[in-house]
Amino acid sequence: MVQILLIDDHPSVMEGTKVMLEKEPDISVTAHHQAPSKAVERVRSGHFDLILIDLTMPEMNGIELSKGIIRVKPDSIILIYTGNDLSPHLNHLIEAGIAGFISKTSTQEEMLRIIRAALRREVVLPFSVFRGLRAGQGAEMAQPAAESSTNPLVPDELDIIRMIAEGKTNREIADQLFFSKRKLEYQLTQLFSKLNVKSRLEVVGKCREMGLLAVHDLVN
Repeated sequence: MVQILLIDDHPSVMEGTKVMLEKEPDISVTAHHQAPSKAVERVRSGHFDLILIDLTMPEMNGIELSKGIIRVKPDSIILIYTGNDLSPHLNHLIEAGIAGFISKTSTQEEMLRIIRAALRREVVLPFSVFRGLRAGQGAEMAQPAAESSTNPLVPDELDIIRMIAEGKTNREIADQLFFSKRKLEYQLTQLFSKLNVKSRLEVVGKCREMGLLAVHDLVN
């Protein structure tokens, strides 16, 4: 029997998903709708073949929760369950150790296909996502910093720089990168230290000088 832990703060959505999955005779679903922090303890004390986590929840988002679960049980197979398009953020899911994602608009057949693939340690991606993959994508942007510094900028920092240049607020940046407020503040502190700057304006100016920002990245 495949044991699945479903973590979602919406009881009605969670119950509908549970009923859908348990139509399969070999699947049993344990539903969890309490605080995300309690889910980590649930994983620590139990055995689950796969964990299905809602992306948007109070207290912490699904990606941050996934990281906490993986710290407790590194071999956990986790899928993010969301109504949002996660295609542009595939790298963040991979870096977090997440096995993939399922759209909340998926049919039962599509959902089961993705789940069974994940259980085989395989990944199912939408064709549009697969076509968008590029060898070394994102690495090219980091090259100027890597060549000029012994402490190069990482992909998350490059994303933050681009969004600062676009005029996004801290909340908008955190939401787009699926960061908690605390994590974004830590990343900004590290970024300012690496660039030896003290303000957002200085970040933009410094990165423009370093060739890390194209003209179209700058807010008018």
